Amino acid sequence: MTRPPAGEEAGVVSDTRTPDARAEEPRTTPATFLRQVVAELRKVVYPTQAQLVTYFIVVMVFVVVVMTLVALLDLGFGRAAFAIFA
Repeated sequence: MTRPPAGEEAGVVSDTRTPDARAEEPRTTPATFLRQVVAELRKVVYPTQAQLVTYFIVVMVFVVVVMTLVALLDLGFGRAAFAIFA
Protein backbone atom coordinates (compact mmCIF):
# COMPACT_ATOMS: atom_id res chain seq x y z
CA MET A 1 0.00 0.00 0.00
CA THR A 2 1.45 3.35 -0.97
CA ARG A 3 0.87 6.67 0.71
CA PRO A 4 -0.49 9.54 -1.36
CA PRO A 5 1.79 12.55 -1.80
CA ALA A 6 1.50 15.29 0.81
CA GLY A 7 -1.62 17.40 0.38
CA GLU A 8 -3.56 14.68 -1.44
CA GLU A 9 -4.88 12.92 1.65
CA ALA A 10 -8.61 12.37 2.02
CA GLY A 11 -10.47 15.49 3.02
CA VAL A 12 -7.62 17.88 2.24
CA VAL A 13 -8.59 20.58 -0.21
CA SER A 14 -5.68 22.22 -1.94
CA ASP A 15 -5.69 25.45 -3.89
CA THR A 16 -4.98 24.45 -7.49
CA ARG A 17 -4.60 28.02 -8.72
CA THR A 18 -1.16 29.26 -9.50
CA PRO A 19 0.29 32.05 -7.34
CA ASP A 20 -0.14 34.41 -10.31
CA ALA A 21 -3.87 33.61 -10.57
CA ARG A 22 -4.34 34.33 -6.87
CA ALA A 23 -2.54 37.66 -7.22
CA GLU A 24 -4.84 38.71 -10.10
CA GLU A 25 -8.00 38.62 -7.97
CA PRO A 26 -9.17 42.14 -7.14
CA ARG A 27 -9.00 43.15 -3.51
CA THR A 28 -12.23 44.01 -1.73
CA THR A 29 -12.41 47.52 -0.34
CA PRO A 30 -13.69 48.06 3.19
CA ALA A 31 -16.80 49.80 1.81
CA THR A 32 -17.61 46.82 -0.42
CA PHE A 33 -17.02 44.46 2.48
CA LEU A 34 -19.42 46.40 4.72
CA ARG A 35 -22.03 46.52 1.95
CA GLN A 36 -21.78 42.74 1.58
CA VAL A 37 -22.04 42.25 5.35
CA VAL A 38 -25.20 44.38 5.50
CA ALA A 39 -26.66 42.49 2.53
CA GLU A 40 -26.01 39.15 4.25
CA LEU A 41 -27.48 40.37 7.54
CA ARG A 42 -30.67 41.36 5.74
CA LYS A 43 -31.05 37.71 4.68
CA VAL A 44 -30.99 36.51 8.29
CA VAL A 45 -34.31 35.23 9.59
CA TYR A 46 -34.59 36.18 13.24
CA PRO A 47 -36.67 34.02 15.60
CA THR A 48 -40.07 35.16 16.79
CA GLN A 49 -40.59 35.93 20.46
CA ALA A 50 -42.38 32.59 20.95
CA GLN A 51 -39.46 30.70 19.39
CA LEU A 52 -37.01 32.68 21.48
CA VAL A 53 -38.87 31.82 24.70
CA THR A 54 -39.03 28.16 23.68
CA TYR A 55 -35.30 28.01 22.90
CA PHE A 56 -34.49 29.80 26.16
CA ILE A 57 -36.52 27.29 28.20
CA VAL A 58 -34.95 24.32 26.38
CA VAL A 59 -31.44 25.65 27.00
CA MET A 60 -32.14 26.39 30.68
CA VAL A 61 -33.60 22.90 31.25
CA PHE A 62 -30.54 21.35 29.57
CA VAL A 63 -28.17 23.44 31.70
CA VAL A 64 -29.99 22.44 34.91
CA VAL A 65 -29.87 18.75 33.91
CA VAL A 66 -26.13 18.92 33.16
CA MET A 67 -25.47 20.85 36.41
CA THR A 68 -27.36 18.19 38.36
CA LEU A 69 -25.42 15.40 36.65
CA VAL A 70 -22.07 17.07 37.37
CA ALA A 71 -23.05 17.77 40.99
CA LEU A 72 -24.07 14.14 41.54
CA LEU A 73 -20.86 12.87 39.96
CA ASP A 74 -18.83 15.27 42.12
CA LEU A 75 -20.66 14.13 45.24
CA GLY A 76 -20.19 10.46 44.35
CA PHE A 77 -16.49 10.78 43.53
CA GLY A 78 -15.92 12.88 46.65
CA ARG A 79 -17.52 10.26 48.88
CA ALA A 80 -15.59 7.50 47.11
CA ALA A 81 -12.32 9.37 47.65
CA PHE A 82 -13.08 9.85 51.35
CA ALA A 83 -14.02 6.17 51.67
CA ILE A 84 -10.77 5.08 50.04
CA PHE A 85 -8.37 7.48 51.78
CA ALA A 86 -10.05 7.99 55.15
